[in-house]
Formats: sequence, C-alpha cells, structure tokens
Amino acid sequence: MLLKVNEIFYSIQGESTYSGLPCVFIRLTGCNLRCIYCDTNYAYETGQEMEIKTIISIIKQYNCHLFEITGGEPLLQKDTPALIHILLKNGYKVLLETNGTQNINMVDNNCIRIMDVKCPSSGFEKQHDWDNFARLNKGDEVKFVISDIDDYKYAKKIIQLFNLDNNKTPLHFSPVLQHLKFNTLARWILDDHLQVRLHPQLHKIIWGEHRRGV
Repeated sequence: MLLKVNEIFYSIQGESTYSGLPCVFIRLTGCNLRCIYCDTNYAYETGQEMEIKTIISIIKQYNCHLFEITGGEPLLQKDTPALIHILLKNGYKVLLETNGTQNINMVDNNCIRIMDVKCPSSGFEKQHDWDNFARLNKGDEVKFVISDIDDYKYAKKIIQLFNLDNNKTPLHFSPVLQHLKFNTLARWILDDHLQVRLHPQLHKIIWGEHRRGV
C-alpha cells in the first residue's frame, strides 16, 4: 500500500482540543481545494511515495503516541484509511484533519476527525459534503477558519442549521491572522454568547508563520 507523503515531522499540536501536546504529523500530498488563505500549498503536488511499513518505521523514532494525518486533503488517497487503521491497531491516538469534502465514514471510528467547514472567504464554501455532519462521532471536532464578519455570520448559521451547539462536538473558530485580530473575533464570540473555542494556531505562535516541518 502506497501513500504520497509530503513530510513527516515532530512538533506541537496546534489546532484542536489536543493543542499544546507533542505530536507526530504525517502530511500527505494532494488537495481538491485551493483556499485563498491556504498556508500549506506546498503540499498540493510535491511528495514521495512511501509504503505504509516505511512510514511506520520512520515515526517510531519519535517515541510519541499522538499522531495527526493532515494535508492537503488526506482522504483523497485511497490507502489513508489503512494507515489510520494500522496506527490505531498499534495503540496510537490518531487525529485526522480533513477539509470536509470527503466522506469521513471511510475512516475507522476510533480516529478523531477534525473537520474543517469552509467559510465564504475560502472561495469553497459550497464544496462541503453536508452529510458529514450526521457522520460525526463523539470525540470528533469541527473547525471554522474566520477571515471577516461574513465568515463569522456564516459559521454561526452552519452551527445553528446542523445543531452543532449541543456541547457534544468541540467547535473551533480560528482567525486568519493577516485579516482578523484575535480580540475582534473574541469580542464577537462573547457578544453572541457562542459556545465555541477561540483557537489561535499555536504552532504559528511558537515557530512563526512561514516555517515548515515544526
């Protein structure tokens, strides 16, 4: 089983309820979207084909039990579910970051799916697989990347429409740093009494906006 891998690295998890924990990241190549604010466009095409057994041998050196499969969009590669299953079988905790356009049910239910919901500023808000909201399991998480007030209003609408404000699904609002200040988004959340997490990208605060592989 082959996967095209853009990079494998050990860093601090920065975009979920696991934020702050050491984590091994497996970034797979390929994405079906081209979001305007994308910060991983280097993963669109570049990568090296690897057998899953090779990936496993590489990651063992890090002595870490938290793994994130990310991209790009990992679920575009047919053997991604197999990689996740093998990691889980080996006792690792596995996070999957997905853009929400692919059926998340192809992934083992013991994997924690962190599903992005694209807002209007991305240019791809209509590409979402809306059935994925019914496929969310306990422990899965939903993330909205917010650029402006229109994105914020859109995110609120989606939360209400799909009854996500039920305290069962962790909800993250992450500002696009070049366009929206943390305190502005915080004010909107407080004024509307939303039960969501204001979620800065912790890894960018630690390592800087443009550094790869950390």
